[in-house]
Amino acid sequence: MIIKSAEFICSNTQVSKLPPPLKPEYAFIGRSNVGKSSLINMLVAKKGLAKTSQTPGKTQLINHFYINDTWYLVDLPGYGYARISKSKKEDWDKFIRTYLNKRESLQCVMVLIDSRVPPQKIDIQFCNWLGEKGLSFVLIFTKADKQSSIKTDQTIAAFKKELLKTFEEVPQVFITSAEEHTGREEVLGFIGSINAQFDPKAAAAVYEDYKNSIENNT
Repeated sequence: MIIKSAEFICSNTQVSKLPPPLKPEYAFIGRSNVGKSSLINMLVAKKGLAKTSQTPGKTQLINHFYINDTWYLVDLPGYGYARISKSKKEDWDKFIRTYLNKRESLQCVMVLIDSRVPPQKIDIQFCNWLGEKGLSFVLIFTKADKQSSIKTDQTIAAFKKELLKTFEEVPQVFITSAEEHTGREEVLGFIGSINAQFDPKAAAAVYEDYKNSIENNT
C-alpha cells in the first residue's frame, strides 16, 4: 500500500462524537511507552502525525487519522498507566472498551507488544478480553531493532505460549521497528487486504438503521 495522505481528523473521549462509521477503522493500542506513536508515524510516513513522548500515558484521547481518504487509523490511549489517578484510569478504561466493543466500522485491533520484555499479565488480560468480546485482533511486536532477532523470536514464542492457554490459535503476528521501518509493508498490506473486502453500502445501511433507532427513541 502506498500512503498518499494522512490527516488528523479529531480527538475526543465520546464515542458519539466520532466520525460516522462509514469507513474501515484500525485501532492501535498497547501498554504505555510501547512505541505506538513512533510506529504510527512510520506506517504513514509522516513524522509528527502522532505525538511521541517518553512520558507514559501521553495519549489520553481517541485520535482519528484519515489515511488515503479511504480508511481510519485510530490511536487509542495506552493501558497500564503509572502516573494517573485510579478514577481517571477507570474513566479511560471505560471509554476505550466502549469504543472497541461498539464501533461498527472497527475492522481490527492492532495490539502492540514490546518485543524486549517477557509476556506481561496486562497484555495477556487485554488479549483475553478481546477474545471474549469476539473482536478481531493481531499482535504487533515493536522495537525489534533494539535486540537480536533470536531474542525477539523468543519473546514471541513465550507470548504465544501464554495465549494458547486460552486461545485455540494465536492471532497473526507482525515484527516491527519504527527506526528501521521493519514490518511496514506487511502491516499496510494486511490493512489493504481487509479494506478490499469492506462493503461501504453495508456500512451505510447499518449507520442509517442506527440513526433511525436513535431518532425513534427521542
